[in-house]
Amino acid sequence: MANYWIKTPGWLKKFFPKELIWKMPPGDHPAIYLTFDDGPHPEATKFVLDQLDKYNAKASFFCIGKNVVENPEVYSDLVEKGHTVGNHTHNHLNGWKWDNRYYLRNVVFATQHIASRSFRPPYGRIKISQARKLLHSKPAWKIYMWDVLSGDFDTHLTPAQCLENVIANVEPGSIVVFHDSTKAWERMSYALPRVLEYCRQQNWAVKALPKH
Repeated sequence: MANYWIKTPGWLKKFFPKELIWKMPPGDHPAIYLTFDDGPHPEATKFVLDQLDKYNAKASFFCIGKNVVENPEVYSDLVEKGHTVGNHTHNHLNGWKWDNRYYLRNVVFATQHIASRSFRPPYGRIKISQARKLLHSKPAWKIYMWDVLSGDFDTHLTPAQCLENVIANVEPGSIVVFHDSTKAWERMSYALPRVLEYCRQQNWAVKALPKH
């Protein structure tokens, strides 16, 4: 059994500061929000961008600082295409394992390469004290979590199971997590085009999170 939730339970959110964003409010037209963690990646991110272009969709990319340094052209491409970016630390740090000072310095270091005040903690693991420091800094950060986890990082899942995780749980306002990474490639590359097609069939827009 997986040690993570595909659909984020409501009770879990109560353990975090209320300012964290798990789902987007409904708008005039039903929409979902696809997000991609851990890039940019020279192959996976380009594939994602091509798929989004086919469906006239926008998304948000929570980038690792060192990967931006290694793949600056891919990063520039996704920004130029109108997608939004967020900070995912410089070295993909698990906040539970690091003291606040080191963790927050790593986040700030990534801002040298990622022009955004949006943040998602790697693994979803962030201490309440770390979250509060980001939320109350000047200017403040927006911390985005998620409503639906595709599980594309889970090598025990089949690509079809990854797709079903999304289709069975997504609804207007959902923030969905995929990964543009080598590890997730087999499952993400199968599920993403089919999720985009499903959204088109439902007449749901696919939007990027707001820019901060």
